[in-house]
Formats: sequence, C-alpha cells, structure tokens
Amino acid sequence: MIEPGALHIVIPTLIVVCALLVAIFKDLIVAVITLAAMSLLLALEFYLPQAPDVAIAEAGVGAALTITIYVIAIRATKRM
Repeated sequence: MIEPGALHIVIPTLIVVCALLVAIFKDLIVAVITLAAMSLLLALEFYLPQAPDVAIAEAGVGAALTITIYVIAIRATKRM
C-alpha cells in the first residue's frame, strides 16, 4: 500500500503535469479531457486530508459540469 505522505507528493506533481499538458495540447477535446483528469486529481487531493465535502464539490463542478460546458462549446464551434 502507498504511504499517505507519498501521495501528497505524487498527486500534486501529477496535477502540475496535467496543467502543463493542457497548455501544450493543440486538440481542444484532448485538452479538456486532460483538464478533467486534473480536476479529479485535485478532488482526490482534497479527499486525502479528510475533506470529502470539498472533494465532492470539486468532482461535481470541476470535473463534470465545467467539462461538459467546455465540450458543448467546442462542439458548437467550427473546427479547422
């Protein structure tokens, strides 16, 4: 089993990597999916120090609602 202290090093590192990948990707859908992964990692980081209410709000708003709005907006525009 992974030690909780190690998770507090690995998860923020993965959040930063996801943020950099969002800025690098040219395809908007791939960038939005990476943004959803970053939001879920952030929700996990909130859950670890016993803040499940904040984690659920982050997962619900950050990963679900915001990503859905982004995907709808991208699909409504003309892609070149």
